[in-house]
Amino acid sequence: MARKMLIDGEVSQPNAEENHYDFDLFVIGAGSGGVRAARFSANYGAKVGICELPFHPISSDVEGGIGGTCVLRGCVPKKILVYAATYGGELEDSRNFGWELNEKIDFNWKKLLHKKTEEILRLNGIYKRLLTNAGVKIFEGAGKIVGPNEVEVTQLDGTKLSYTAKHVLIATGSRAQRPDIPGQELAITSDEALSLEELPKRAVIVGGGYISVEFASIWRGMGLTVDLCFRKELPLRGFDDEMRAVVARNLEGRGINLHPRTCLTQLVKTEDGIKVTTDQGEELTADVVLLAIGRAPNTKRLNLEAVGVELDQTGAVKVDEYSRTNIPSLWAVGDVTNRMNLTPVALMEATCFAKTVFGGKPTKPDYKDVPVAVFSIPPLSVVGLSEEEAIDQANGDISVFTSTFNPMKNTISGRQEKTVMKLVVDAGTDKVIGASMCGPDAPEVIQGIAVAVKCGATKEQFDSTVGIHPSAAEEFVTMRSVTRRIAASGKPKTNL
Repeated sequence: MARKMLIDGEVSQPNAEENHYDFDLFVIGAGSGGVRAARFSANYGAKVGICELPFHPISSDVEGGIGGTCVLRGCVPKKILVYAATYGGELEDSRNFGWELNEKIDFNWKKLLHKKTEEILRLNGIYKRLLTNAGVKIFEGAGKIVGPNEVEVTQLDGTKLSYTAKHVLIATGSRAQRPDIPGQELAITSDEALSLEELPKRAVIVGGGYISVEFASIWRGMGLTVDLCFRKELPLRGFDDEMRAVVARNLEGRGINLHPRTCLTQLVKTEDGIKVTTDQGEELTADVVLLAIGRAPNTKRLNLEAVGVELDQTGAVKVDEYSRTNIPSLWAVGDVTNRMNLTPVALMEATCFAKTVFGGKPTKPDYKDVPVAVFSIPPLSVVGLSEEEAIDQANGDISVFTSTFNPMKNTISGRQEKTVMKLVVDAGTDKVIGASMCGPDAPEVIQGIAVAVKCGATKEQFDSTVGIHPSAAEEFVTMRSVTRRIAASGKPKTNL
């Protein structure tokens, strides 16, 4: 097979006496984790190659782009849309602050779409430059593993390039799943939702996780009629139950129609749109149906089983604590391993990989006290244990402190939407082991709280911290009274 670079010129031929591999590291997948691992490994002196599919806002088996899901069709463009959708409510709220607005305010979806595309193209270019400046060789094409130390890259014209590497890192991320129901091809996933040519008027969203809740908020903020269907009693399974209820209440307060304990059974194209039938006997009509029922590891085209890489039942790559597969030269980070599927976690895993393999400092990723955010409107953010997790894991009593209040802004605007904050404390050690907030700027507040929780701060230390006034964040250091105390023996279970 040909041995030439698609991008960045020719590969220099290695000195056989020094190294019989073309690369010290070859990375398949240039998303957040892959780019971080490639750059940091190169900074340690490794000779690194990386391959990625050609850029396109909507991913497929033949299209992707440097930057990956988060940058191109995930977190970043999603957050841009959240900002846009938030303005709808802000404009309404501004009237009581003295702003005289015309009754009709137009929203130009195509202008936003154009600006969003400009931004992800800019970021795509930045990621390419980051790799190039680190000395990483970039290949454009589909990569697969053909041996413990050999990868094959198929270019757009079908030409196959073969390279050897001492280590190979799999960082191909995940893909949106589709349910096996009649008419599912009429629906879209989050990829397409971020790039719709026309903004619909009616949307049905299926799923109870991050993506479904966030898009419900986005589309409702842009004026759509939104129906959100999910299997459990509350959305956001796995989060603190009390905070889930707050999110659900806020979604309904913003005008989103919730359909708990509901799954779709069929989609049918009609003259009026898409007819959606549920297992509760409901019939809904929509211009667009978004499927957000989860994501699956992107491993099908990598030839992993043929070379003996162990996968779990979901198709995820099995790895040890250092992100190594059962084959010593093959490694994996990010969503493709289905550990904790968050972009910052993929970055952490990639950093640890580079330290372990090329930095001479074996380092395990630390999944304890990872802060997360759901960018609903208003957002939810948490760090540490939920109340349910704390009760389940506790050796002693748990103290729960909560604060529910009307933000100052809402007292003027008249918006009926409470902010809720919560601290979960190990009563025996006084350590704060969990913190949650649902309200404006929650992710910005919790990022700071996460440092304290990670450092093992006690409730007494929280209480001794002077608050910033007036701010919502000061509530975290002024919650003096215990809302409830749960004895170690009392462990309520939930199936919400």
